[in-house]
Amino acid sequence: MAPPVPILVITGQTATGKERLAVAVAERLGGEILSADSMKVYRGMDIGTAKAPPDVRRKVPHHLVDVADPGPGSAGASRRDAEATPGAPGFSTARWVESADAAVADATARGRVAIVSGGTALYLKALLEGLFEGPAADEPVRARLSAEAEAEGADALHRRLAQVDPVAAGRIHPNDLRRIIRALEVWELTGSPISALQTQWGRRLRQPSGHGTPAVPGGGAPLRRGEARRERYRPLLVAIRRSPEDLDRRIEARVRRMAEAGLLEEVRRLADRPGGLALGPRQALGYAEVLEHLAGRMTWDETLEAIRLHTRQFARAQMKWLRRFEGLVWLDAAPDTPTDGLADRVEQLWDEHAGRTAP
Repeated sequence: MAPPVPILVITGQTATGKERLAVAVAERLGGEILSADSMKVYRGMDIGTAKAPPDVRRKVPHHLVDVADPGPGSAGASRRDAEATPGAPGFSTARWVESADAAVADATARGRVAIVSGGTALYLKALLEGLFEGPAADEPVRARLSAEAEAEGADALHRRLAQVDPVAAGRIHPNDLRRIIRALEVWELTGSPISALQTQWGRRLRQPSGHGTPAVPGGGAPLRRGEARRERYRPLLVAIRRSPEDLDRRIEARVRRMAEAGLLEEVRRLADRPGGLALGPRQALGYAEVLEHLAGRMTWDETLEAIRLHTRQFARAQMKWLRRFEGLVWLDAAPDTPTDGLADRVEQLWDEHAGRTAP
């Protein structure tokens, strides 16, 4: 078996400065950036996702950015994609991991350092530990649940989920319809809570692998074993950490910059395309709120305030996820901490991790 490939993972809450740090580190180490952001994969979603500008991406190669269309039924989706990530026809976690593996292999073969940068915890977990896929998709069940959500609202489905799987309901935001539908779908197909199945899957990854496909407790469709990936990579995980007050100021500044850069026009242009936006992109932070504004349900000031509020809530949820990663090194940053200072620390950690000899 080939030895694990050393990779660098730079993560943190939204608006902490991950992209800027990743670029600075890539320039020092001769690295290439693999975006671990579930919305930066979509073309045309630039301002609201805070993508690095084209000149930066020309200077430092970025992978897994602008690789999918945000419209319904976009090209390149497979049945496996739809099963692995319901509601994301253009891209999925399974497809992202496959693409990330290829990008890491390509970069390291050319002597470059692979730097995974982003805050989508599911992507990071799937890359480093494997992907829980669960039972295959059942389109009639999904269509029925989607119709119920349209008629009764996402809150009604979230309340139903709280009755059958309170653990999952506690983890899933009431507005995250895609994940609510998947959790209810798994319950209906297997009779078991998705939270329990995910816990059992996580335990299996830490045990010696056996043979065969594990059965779902309570009967129903079998689980497809996620690939045990802990021997594939040897990651150095670092995360920027800022005080709540500093993070709130940065979120406020980011939302203001996005509005000034033309977020409203970007969302309007995407919504006016034939077919509009698929469910996943429609629920993206910043885009969902602007779509509500375009539908006449919020003033522009209310829209910006909603984006600020939801971004703060998202940041708190990210911190809960980040604390679950083993071996994560925190980089505490004050408002006046320069990016170069953080890059110095990451370079030192990488030298120790990868055994790199400084010139």
